[in-house]
Amino acid sequence: MLRKLLTVAAAGLVGAAAFGAAGDAEAQKVRWKMQSAFGSKLSIIGEVAARYEDIVKDMSAGDLTIKFYEPGALVPTLQGFDAVEAGSVDAMWGTAGYHTGKYPALSFFTAVPFGPRAGELLAWMGYGGGDELYNELYAKHDLIGLHCAAIAPETSGWFRSRLNSIDDLKGKKMRFFGLGAKVMTKLGVSTQLLAGADIYPALERGVIDATEFSMPSIDLDLGFYQIAKFNYFPGWHQQSSIGELLMKKSAFEGLSGQHQAIIRHACDASITWSFVRSEAFQFEAMLKLKEKGVESVRWSDDDLAKLSKAWDEVVAEENAADPIFAKFHASYQAFRDKYAIWKEHGYLD
Repeated sequence: MLRKLLTVAAAGLVGAAAFGAAGDAEAQKVRWKMQSAFGSKLSIIGEVAARYEDIVKDMSAGDLTIKFYEPGALVPTLQGFDAVEAGSVDAMWGTAGYHTGKYPALSFFTAVPFGPRAGELLAWMGYGGGDELYNELYAKHDLIGLHCAAIAPETSGWFRSRLNSIDDLKGKKMRFFGLGAKVMTKLGVSTQLLAGADIYPALERGVIDATEFSMPSIDLDLGFYQIAKFNYFPGWHQQSSIGELLMKKSAFEGLSGQHQAIIRHACDASITWSFVRSEAFQFEAMLKLKEKGVESVRWSDDDLAKLSKAWDEVVAEENAADPIFAKFHASYQAFRDKYAIWKEHGYLD
């Protein structure tokens, strides 16, 4: 009888230990919810966000999950900053430029009118002091952001009729993003920022007369060609665009070092994947759009000069009005000034 009792007790201890180990392992698993500003089926910028979930899961062998949610599933798309700060959602996938209502200077971390291509912009962020400013600003709100996507130039906009010149924009209502919207306002355009999913219905109902959003493959997915047949180039307002993963800083720092590294490296992989994909798909998309009756039009040099002049005015005004903007712009411009010798000697144009 004593032997039986000892055997049962030992078995109980082994079982308890096994249950405890399983419980500890389960406790170490991290399950986050991440809402994207871009739908999972949207070419490149949506695809890369959905793909990010799989990369993180594979790299962590399932111990870390950052589950993708479609736009608006958890919180309104353009309220991501507040939602992450409040802890309403673990992470938001989008762009820093969506938070310019709070800090216009955050546009520098998405796209800049007449700005650099992706390589130069990322170089400033990573090695020219940009990320130090970015992190310092976000830390005030217990936030941390990582650059997790990059795409090549966007188009300049979709219009229902051909424009004789940039002056024809005066009086039009147009969806526009970031600092480029301030330039358009200088030219007499009434601008508003709409999330991607809200643009087509607004264009269809006449709430807006024209729109810009992204590059040909992405705009093709959104169906703008069904309403507007004139697609203007080049994307002077976004020669490159950078995507962002926004998280609560204290929550991120509470993760294990391994999980933090996985999140960071998954972002690095996503930048490469999205940029290469963005360069590869545009010519085919433009050919498809041409078959659908879309005419690709390039702004004249005179029109681009007017846009550039308006941008210079915006920079001067923002620098004077906003110390944070002035600080960010000074860092950005100082890097570009130094980078110029490499750009002028290393590249063909």
